[in-house]
Amino acid sequence: MSRTLSIPAASTTLLLLLLLHLNGGSSESQDLPKSDINLLEFPLNLEYMEAEFFAWGAFGHGLDVLEPNLTSGGPPPLGAQIAKLSPLIRDIIGQFAYQEFGHVRVIKRTVPGFPRPQLDLSVKSFATVINDAFGKELDPPFDPYENDLNYLIACYVIPYVGLTGYVGANPKLQSPTAKKLLAGLLGVEAGQDAVIRALLYERASVPVAPYGYTVAEFTDKISNLRNKLGNQGLKDEGLIVHPSQGPEGKSSGNVLAGDQDSLAFDRTPEEILRIVYGSGKETEPGGFYPNGADGEVAKSYLKLSCI
Repeated sequence: MSRTLSIPAASTTLLLLLLLHLNGGSSESQDLPKSDINLLEFPLNLEYMEAEFFAWGAFGHGLDVLEPNLTSGGPPPLGAQIAKLSPLIRDIIGQFAYQEFGHVRVIKRTVPGFPRPQLDLSVKSFATVINDAFGKELDPPFDPYENDLNYLIACYVIPYVGLTGYVGANPKLQSPTAKKLLAGLLGVEAGQDAVIRALLYERASVPVAPYGYTVAEFTDKISNLRNKLGNQGLKDEGLIVHPSQGPEGKSSGNVLAGDQDSLAFDRTPEEILRIVYGSGKETEPGGFYPNGADGEVAKSYLKLSCI
């Protein structure tokens, strides 16, 4: 005679909860402090931008074609296009794109996240940054998609900003989960920046046609602009600096940027918004984010701008 095993209702509930946990049914964000969630969500803005810029530059398509599930229905970027790249540079940028897909995915797997914000990756958007850096309009307008050199200079504009944001967020995180994720993201972002700076350093004395300024001069102007917009002192350096600013105060070569102890500079979300908006104000959207960035931190400043 067979018997039916009777399990108390309370035990059944506990068993179901255990199974849900083992099968990933609970979000990792449930275990994170609210402050950690906010700090991990904020860089998703920059990861979206990098994913789109690298993917379009290398493949002529962005997330909508290559990883549509990652967009969460956010609008496609404005003005993005395939770049005229050599096989080597296209290969490197393609690898960067795939890395950024992973970054977007893991952040959204760890915290609630948000849809891709409206991005402006047009020639006009990059030309505005370069014009602001030089304090005048370059003729013809700088086109990031025109060739290897222009694209690498445009790459100099983007990943380093996110890198400094990760350095700034690190001491503010509380949970081991958040710290581990940030360390992993920072490691690859720093690697991307190192590759970009090394490729540009190799060409430091090469004039950027048709403007007559060298690659080193472009990086110096861009770094100075970011320091100005961030409004928190020296946190950015070009490829060639005064020897007193180089490693140990002994080298004008500056293939990697760092402070007097060669530690990476840090930035707050407010500083980053001032830079990527191009306005110098965290409450005034524009630049690469015409409608503003997303997430609780960025939106809190957008609300202030409406008061």
